[in-house]
Amino acid sequence: MHSETQEDIARDTLRYDPEGAVVLVGGYGVVGAEVARMLRARHPSMPLVLAGRTPARGSALATEVGATLQAVDLSGPAPLDFSARAVIALVNDPMDRLLRASTQAGIPYADITRWTARVQQALAWMAVEPPRAAVVLASGWMGGLVPLVGAALARELGGASAIDTAILYDLADRAGEDSIEFMDRMHVAFEVMEDGQRQVVEPLSGVRRVRFEDRARRVVRIDTPEQLTLPMVLGARTVSTRIGFSDESATIAFQVLQGMGLFHLLRGERFRNLRRALLRGSGQGGRAVLRIDVSRGGESRSATLVDARGQAHLTAAGATLALERALGLDGDAPPRGVVFPEQSASPGRVLEALRSLGVELEVRGGADAERRAA
Repeated sequence: MHSETQEDIARDTLRYDPEGAVVLVGGYGVVGAEVARMLRARHPSMPLVLAGRTPARGSALATEVGATLQAVDLSGPAPLDFSARAVIALVNDPMDRLLRASTQAGIPYADITRWTARVQQALAWMAVEPPRAAVVLASGWMGGLVPLVGAALARELGGASAIDTAILYDLADRAGEDSIEFMDRMHVAFEVMEDGQRQVVEPLSGVRRVRFEDRARRVVRIDTPEQLTLPMVLGARTVSTRIGFSDESATIAFQVLQGMGLFHLLRGERFRNLRRALLRGSGQGGRAVLRIDVSRGGESRSATLVDARGQAHLTAAGATLALERALGLDGDAPPRGVVFPEQSASPGRVLEALRSLGVELEVRGGADAERRAA
């Protein structure tokens, strides 16, 4: 197996072309295919390139959306060598190869694949090598939709003291390998902000019951990047993200395995496939549901997002908005340097944009926005 070195990265040559194509790296994967279709529907004349290790797998999709195909292997020896108007990373970039090559070339860049430690790593690289174009790190849950909607609700309240997110994960839904890798961190403790203080918590801890639509569900802590970025951007003193499975017995089973220390024992590459088998659903399709509650000074807002086409489609909506932000296609000027989704200049437009992408969105306020089921 090829072991990538700094010399491999040094050979990468990307070029900015303002009239060129938007390159979707991972563009024919589970989420990438949804992004390609959304971009074609929203921007009919935008040139698209679907890039990945085995381009032949994307031939049918390329024909469908009118895109071209290109071989790009982020972990292989071949240099990255192409021109682009913008790049969106829809697969994990383990050595920051794509990120560094894009930023050095001054190519607008959006990334939805990073868990919290990888976001921190990207920020460290860009402190050393400052980007010359927009970099949108949209790895918060569902392509950055959680922090984006959280910021929109906070704008209505004039700020946020607490932002609590609850995710209902449908075990029948489709999930790509990078989505599973994102969640494959059940053995790693992480930091959250509680009452203005950073605290280390264990995954699957902090049980709550949160009402989704017609019933209360059991949800537990999960590590997501918005728990790092929302306190910094919005000044929220408490930020939490929790997840529950559509079959509540699965949520309880994961907690039991965690309590027994099984995830810690199964850490490392040796048990990688076994851990991921526990997280992989049927793939037949399901609904994506999440709830975001924001409060400040006794007032609150609650948003429930439902996507009948599943988490891949909902994540693609976040990725599409992130790319439009990087290119200044959202009605605002393109940002300079690194931004997070919640730094949108016009968060109020977010809710309208989501509805235009086929996401059901209900916003409630005041006494109607009860944060938890009794």
